[in-house]
Amino acid sequence: MESLPFFVMLPAILAATWRMATPLIYASIGELFTERTGVLNIGLEGIMLFGAFTAFAAVLFTDNLIIGIAAAILVGILLGLLFALFTVTIKANQIVVGVAFNLLGLGMTGFLFRALFVGTDNAVRTVPVLNIPVLSDLPIIGEIVFRQNLMVLATLILVPVASFLLYKVAFGLSVRSVGEHPKAADTVGIGVARTRYAGVIIGATLTAVAGAYLTIAHTNQFVEGITSGRGFIALAVVVFGRWRPKGVFWASILFGVFFALQLRLQAMPDLIIPYQALQMLPYVATIVALLSVRGKTHAPSALAVPYEP
Repeated sequence: MESLPFFVMLPAILAATWRMATPLIYASIGELFTERTGVLNIGLEGIMLFGAFTAFAAVLFTDNLIIGIAAAILVGILLGLLFALFTVTIKANQIVVGVAFNLLGLGMTGFLFRALFVGTDNAVRTVPVLNIPVLSDLPIIGEIVFRQNLMVLATLILVPVASFLLYKVAFGLSVRSVGEHPKAADTVGIGVARTRYAGVIIGATLTAVAGAYLTIAHTNQFVEGITSGRGFIALAVVVFGRWRPKGVFWASILFGVFFALQLRLQAMPDLIIPYQALQMLPYVATIVALLSVRGKTHAPSALAVPYEP
């Protein structure tokens, strides 16, 4: 089988890049809000797994995609409340709580999947591709933009909405103030705990939606550990994007390129590189990206520091 020229494969690679970057965009935009309030949530992997499993189970039982997404959102809100309770109210160590969320997500979703769905026909409906007449037939851009499902296209709205909330309204000013100088924010009447709760809940909700994307939009089933480290990559994306929505979006796209390339390269018949080496590409890129921005980023000053009134 002869390999196609690169320029012929380019539209397909770019379209796949956006699809592969989508869960990173949702999770990293959510984590951006969390970290901007001064809370570090490294439990994204576990929350994504909960979102993925919940959406999958809800769609499997109801055959309704809207219910599946709503169920993932509800789980994200509940997990955000739980995380904020431990880290903001009780002031437990944020790293320890995040690790606990990751372990709980991996263990509980794996157990529930084995207990309820192993051995059954567990394929579910997926979010349909929005195949726009005429536009989807345009060369290059048609395949990249107009042959995507709605959850992918929604990322185009998510980024400007996040920028608007962060920089154009009073809520965003509160978020940024609490993350930089919570004592000063408290002095002028901004509720530090309330703002941090809001940031954590927004982050957990979008992260759960990122997990839902993996099971009801990217694939049509749930497997144990389906996130494959995307929660940890999302943490790196926030740093690489310098805690700004646009930066986070383009950083996610960059990591999406490596996910898309490793899949495309594995499909090449004459490639002699072991597929395990290709699967390492996104994670090697994560390490390189973090090393490249070392000392060049300015994290929120109060990040991971509990506030004592």
